[in-house]
Amino acid sequence: MLRATFFDGERWREGVVGLGRDGRPELRDEIPEPGSPALRGRIVGGFTDHHVHLQLVDHALLASSRLGRVVDLGGDPSTVASIAVHNAGELADGGGAGADSRTVGPDSPELRTVRYAGAFLTPPGGYPSDRAWAPAGSVREIADPAGAAAAVAEMAASGASCIKIASNSTAGPVFADDLFRTIVERAAAHGLPVVAHAEGPGEAQRVVRLGATRLAHAPFTERLDDQEIAAQAARASWISTLAVHDPDSQAIAIDNVARFHAAGGIVRYGTDMGNGPTPVDLNSAEVAALRAAGLDDDALLRALAPTDPLLRPALLLLLPDGSADPLTARPLTPADLKV
Repeated sequence: MLRATFFDGERWREGVVGLGRDGRPELRDEIPEPGSPALRGRIVGGFTDHHVHLQLVDHALLASSRLGRVVDLGGDPSTVASIAVHNAGELADGGGAGADSRTVGPDSPELRTVRYAGAFLTPPGGYPSDRAWAPAGSVREIADPAGAAAAVAEMAASGASCIKIASNSTAGPVFADDLFRTIVERAAAHGLPVVAHAEGPGEAQRVVRLGATRLAHAPFTERLDDQEIAAQAARASWISTLAVHDPDSQAIAIDNVARFHAAGGIVRYGTDMGNGPTPVDLNSAEVAALRAAGLDDDALLRALAPTDPLLRPALLLLLPDGSADPLTARPLTPADLKV
């Protein structure tokens, strides 16, 4: 066994790493023996992309990526649920017969690699109901409280972990305040937070005041003033998606994120995967934009929310160059454990 430094999601800790019974590297939360040799490099779990659209990419590529978890924020709920089950099955069977004595069930952290919101909830004619890229079944147009209750119940029954509301005033109608609040209340009754796509003047500010606790995109329509930044930092987290914008919108978003992060706001790494030619893996352009917004190595790792490395299968090695640059990460292999 080798002494190993690993990131538990919040801080760096010490443990040991060796080969498990299946011949794959296994990290253990144990105190290293004095004088034991050290692993060259540091260990993290697979990273999280908090904003993807799996129906718009080749989701089979996730298996060979450095992503241990993704959150689909808009798709046909039955299709995305099937994709989630497919990925869970790959992980459950990946170790081979007798690979692990632990019970792996539907609630195991190992299997929670695909989380999803299900369909976009939007007013009649609202974004993205008229978009050619929106897959069949990926939009629910809601006109009244009864429709809101039915749509939220449908997403909850499909296994959604959050509810996605589209609030894009530049592309069509948005929900009135009362109906938006109703959706938030119905989601809360099912134990589900609301993620909002907020676009257009004042929309990022409005949706958070109405109860959304996460923005699907860091605000990019306009520069938020410092008072609003402080209010957002206290009430919501932001998913970055900085690299998908044109230069002007990206500059606005980076400035907002820099001040939001400095105010103690929670920034989550997300790429809007499927929006254009995005990789099904870590996105170097998104990482660079987050660094431009002032996130250092440890803040960037928190934004990437790596899965718990003590729960296999995804173990990544950060190369021993003195930094914690996630772009250096690669799968930890048995060859890395040879002294």
